[in-house]
Formats: sequence, C-alpha cells, structure tokens
Amino acid sequence: MRTRFLAVMAAVGVVITSGAASASEFTFKLHHLLSGKAPAHTKMLEPWAKQVEKNSNGKVKIEIYPAMTLGGRPPELIQQARDGVVDIVWTVNGYTPGLFPRTEVFELPTVFKNDPVAANLALYDMFESDLRQEYQGVEVMFLHVHAGQAIHMRTDSVRSPGDLAGKKLRIPTRTGAWVIEALGASPVAMPVPELPPALQKGVVDGALIPWEIIPPLKIQDQTKYQIEGVDKERLGTTTFQVSMNASRWNALPADIKKAFKDASGRDWWGEVGKIWRATDDFGIGLAVKSGNTHITLTEAETEAFRKAVAPVVERWVGEVAGKGIDGKAMVAKARKLIAENGS
Repeated sequence: MRTRFLAVMAAVGVVITSGAASASEFTFKLHHLLSGKAPAHTKMLEPWAKQVEKNSNGKVKIEIYPAMTLGGRPPELIQQARDGVVDIVWTVNGYTPGLFPRTEVFELPTVFKNDPVAANLALYDMFESDLRQEYQGVEVMFLHVHAGQAIHMRTDSVRSPGDLAGKKLRIPTRTGAWVIEALGASPVAMPVPELPPALQKGVVDGALIPWEIIPPLKIQDQTKYQIEGVDKERLGTTTFQVSMNASRWNALPADIKKAFKDASGRDWWGEVGKIWRATDDFGIGLAVKSGNTHITLTEAETEAFRKAVAPVVERWVGEVAGKGIDGKAMVAKARKLIAENGS
C-alpha cells in the first residue's frame, strides 16, 4: 500500500509547498480532500504550515497535497495518517462514523448553533480532559468546526420541517444523518467533492453544508435556495482534524515539536473559527450575487426546526452510553464552554 502511494506521489507531481524550496531538515506531506483553491487550503492550511516553518527557523518544510492527489478517497485519510502513508492529514471526523464519538458532541444541533469561534475554543478546552483518548495513532495539531449545517436545495424552498418530508439530502456524518431523519427526509452519505454531480443528476434534492463550500464546488450553479435559521442558526456542524502520524511525531526533536505546537495553540483554534465564519459569509454572498434565494427563517420558524431536531441529542446520548461515555454530561459541558467562549 505504501509503495503504491509513493508511486502515485511521484507520478502526479501535484504539490503545493507552503514556502520557498529549501534544504530543510524535516519534510512533511500534508494530504487533504479539497482543491488547492478552497478556502480551507488557502486561508487555513497554508498559513498554518507557513507559521510552523517560520517557528522552526527553516528546519521544517510542509508540502500540501490537495484534492486527494496522493490517492484514495476522503474517508481513507485518517487511516493514511495512522499507517504513515502520509505525515499529516486534514479530514472530516464524520467520514469514519463512530471513530470519534466524544468529539461528535460538538456536531449536535442545539449544542452548536452559530458560533464556530466559541465552538473551537470549547473544543480546545475539552481536548485534554475529554477528547484526546479517541485520537489513537495520531498527534492532533488542531480540531475545528465549520460555520454550521445550512440547507441547500436544488428546486424547492424550505420554511418548515414539513417542507423536507421525503426529500433526499446529502450529509457526511452520522449525526447529520440523524438530523435529516428527524426532519422527515432521507440522508445520503457522500464526501463533499462528490456533491456537485449528485445535485446535477438529481441523486439528491439538496444538502446540509456550510456556505463556505459554495465557491469551490460552484454550489450556486446547482441549487436555487440557501436556508438558515434566525441569527445564522444552523442544524449542527461538522468536526475536522489536522493530525500527524504518531510515530513521526514521537521521533521529532523537542524544538520541532515546539514549532508545531506553537503554531497550533488556543489562539489558533479560535482564529480558525474566524476564518470559517469569514469564508462562510463570502460564500452566501456569492450565491446571492448569482441569483440564488437566501432564506433566513423567522424566530418561530427556527423554533419549529429546533423542536424537530431536539431528539437527535438524546439519540446521541443513548448511542455513546453503549461505549461507556456519559453523553449527558458531555452535552452539558460543551454547551457551557461554548456559552462561556461566545462573543
């Protein structure tokens, strides 16, 4: 497997380095699922990599391989990192359902509402005490959420849960699938790069995704309606990780570890939330300029959605109880920390 990936690496010749080529002592390959033009790449991964390189005084070079150019499909990214096929990955936790159950608490509707900065800071505050144990085989650099699951529809306006009855909606995570089921629709799981053709062909009627992904995937060309709750309230979110192979991490000298950790501190986790909020705002602006209809639900309409998805939280609590996790306590703690870190 490793040999095949290395051969692919040599063949594709697609790599975006975060800085000028130099005779660095430590070179890392960072693999991810979106294009090199996506905001996640240009606004988050590249600046982070450059900061690590700067902190190391040129000893580190991070080569970023976007769009799965090293092979495989997005759900395989975390295993690529664990196996050492690549050094670092940026991936969606939910692409491997049930593998990161504790972290899922931040994906839940009514736990996450509309503030990625507060959620990211709460993730940081809970990481050592509650979350680290489930990241086996990797060293987490940082975790984050996006600005929240909003509704995108090909042809139909949505103002109530009943408007989604019988519809097919794309979602990447099991918590998101539960949201869709609670709304009377049918979830269709697929990595986000596969969404545009699914919308074009009518495989799905819509999707739960943030506004941020609209520009890189041209979602505005495949949908007519974008819907969110009052005050940008969303139907939960998705959690992501940037993580390094554990063996590679453990072999690094202290100064190189410090270069990575100094670039990945609490302030950075918060900054990532700001980045995702800004790119989200840009995405919805582009959709509106393209002629799409942006619907902001009223308070009463938003409350109807809150009531419809409230059972998702209890479903998650019951699900993780089977793994010995006190989900009720984690929900309470996550809500408390998000509130404390809110603006």
